[in-house]
Amino acid sequence: MSSRSSHVCGYGTFLFLIALLSSIAQSQEGIVNSTSASNLPSSIRKDSTAAEEKQWAVLVAGSAGYENYRHQADVCHAYQILKKGGLKDENIVVFMYDDIAFHVDNPRPGTIINKPFGHDVYAGVPKDYTGDNCTVDNLFAVLLGNKSALTGGSGKVIDSGPNDNIFIYYADHGAPGMPVGKDLYAKDLIEVFKKQQEASSYKSMVFYLEACESGTMFEGLLPSNWSIYAITAANGEESSYGVYCPEFYPYPPSEFSTCLGDVRRRTGFDYDQETSHVMQYGNMELSKELLSLYIGTNAANDNYTSSSNNVEEYPSTIPRAFDQREATLLHFLHKYQKAPDGSAKKVEAHRDLVGIHSHIRHVNRSINHIAAALFGDENAANAMKFVRPSGQPLVDDWDCLKELVRAYEKQCGGLSWYGKKYTRVIANMCNAGINVEQMIGASTGACSLPSKDETDRN
Repeated sequence: MSSRSSHVCGYGTFLFLIALLSSIAQSQEGIVNSTSASNLPSSIRKDSTAAEEKQWAVLVAGSAGYENYRHQADVCHAYQILKKGGLKDENIVVFMYDDIAFHVDNPRPGTIINKPFGHDVYAGVPKDYTGDNCTVDNLFAVLLGNKSALTGGSGKVIDSGPNDNIFIYYADHGAPGMPVGKDLYAKDLIEVFKKQQEASSYKSMVFYLEACESGTMFEGLLPSNWSIYAITAANGEESSYGVYCPEFYPYPPSEFSTCLGDVRRRTGFDYDQETSHVMQYGNMELSKELLSLYIGTNAANDNYTSSSNNVEEYPSTIPRAFDQREATLLHFLHKYQKAPDGSAKKVEAHRDLVGIHSHIRHVNRSINHIAAALFGDENAANAMKFVRPSGQPLVDDWDCLKELVRAYEKQCGGLSWYGKKYTRVIANMCNAGINVEQMIGASTGACSLPSKDETDRN
């Protein structure tokens, strides 16, 4: 959850979408060390234990809802790559809500694609932890190999040993949160890694995190002397990006109303784009290894390394990507614009837009009100924008962050996919010494009469 931030890249575009959304609603009211990783080095690790090594993988889509199609599509695509690389299903654990393949809005029922003209990536994907079983607690139990701590699901865990390699891929909005129950906080994830390290349950681990402000999940937290290497789609202050979005080149098939995937550094998954800054954390020695040690070897790219680039060129003047929050909003705007006038779909799409618009206004207004109440009108703007120096974690007291988020959400409703960008603001409150009683008081004043439309939307 620590990768929430008040900064939104592409903010001008986002404001345009908000303005368009607002006009629609109003006109129809009756209706440790980090470095930029643009190129990562690679070499081959060969040692006497290579034959004994097993490869394990955990794939996580942390969101739910058809508007977040791209996250589950990313995970399904990753699974297909692992299978082509030779990993067995018994060594791959998949978390996804599994609500998009047969969603009423999916124009190709039972299939999921991850790029224009792409093949179905849904077929064969294990349904290990879906629906209400797709939780943070189950994720931690899987990583720790603790079957007794599982609630529902397939019961599959990472049963790894000291000679094994583990690959984790996580796709979500900023402030990675599982689609059911509590959010995933950086400090809790690091504690799980610490337990794994102490138990010698792996030889090395690689973690790919695709989310807004994802750098804050590891910044100042992941030790460089552990055998863990993390790469994030963005630093701690910027959004990651959705791609193959409606009306924007490269276009998804015309029948799709949502983005099909996320822009990722070409590390075996897709192509590169100058949008956010790919970052790396932890043990940099692991960045020198072939990716095939973690995702298997495909004969088609047997010598593939993480520095391979093969970028497909598109005209630079044509918008190609939206930040994660824009991508979600774009789905609802496109759905409304495409619905036939006077139809039930138009009414439903308009209702969704009005609800989202109300929620966005509510979150913006309430957070600004709370900041002013706690810091004073003159200091509120600086408190909301402040970013700690590189190398420092988002917050010193993670329990405080959890408590203040809970206090806000109890009084004001869930932060949701949009409000998660304000997690840094709440972290700044903790770092300034604000306590939970003060937060409750300020939140109560800001959100004394929340409307029905101001509820959490995942």
